[in-house]
Amino acid sequence: MNRLDALLDDLEKSFADLQGVIEGLTHEQLVTTFEGEWSVRDMLGHIIGWHHEMDDALERIARGERPVPEGVDYSDSDAWNARFVETWRSASPEAVVAELTASKNLFVEAARQVPDEKFEEGRSAYRIITTTGTGHYAEHAPLIRAWRKREGI
Repeated sequence: MNRLDALLDDLEKSFADLQGVIEGLTHEQLVTTFEGEWSVRDMLGHIIGWHHEMDDALERIARGERPVPEGVDYSDSDAWNARFVETWRSASPEAVVAELTASKNLFVEAARQVPDEKFEEGRSAYRIITTTGTGHYAEHAPLIRAWRKREGI
C-alpha cells in the first residue's frame, strides 16, 4: 500500500465514524446549538468549507504549484470557520449532510491527483489530508457523540 492509500484508508475510517455519529439525527437535532454557537449543521458546514479550500490546494500541489495562492492567508482559522459556517447556515441540514459526502469525495479525488511522494510526513499534502480530513473528523465526531449522550439522542 502506498502512502496515499494508507492515509486515505485512515481518512475513510474517520469519515465513517463521523457519518455514524450524525446518522439518524432529525432536522431539529441537526440545527440545535450545542457547541458554543454551533449546531451539527454548522460543524458540517465548517468541514465542507475546509474540504473545498483544501481540494483546491491539493489540485495546486498536483500541478507543481504552492498549495496556497498568493495573497491568501489561512492563519486566522476562526474567520475562515465563521465564513464557512455562514455559507451553509441557510441551507437545509439535509443538504449539508449530502454535501458533506460530496465534498469529501472531491477532496479525495483531488488527493488522488497528487504524486505519492508528496504525501511524506511533514509535507503539505500530508498535512492537508491529516488535518482537513482525518484529524478534522476525529475532532468533531466525539463532540457530537458527547452531545448525543448528554441529550439522550
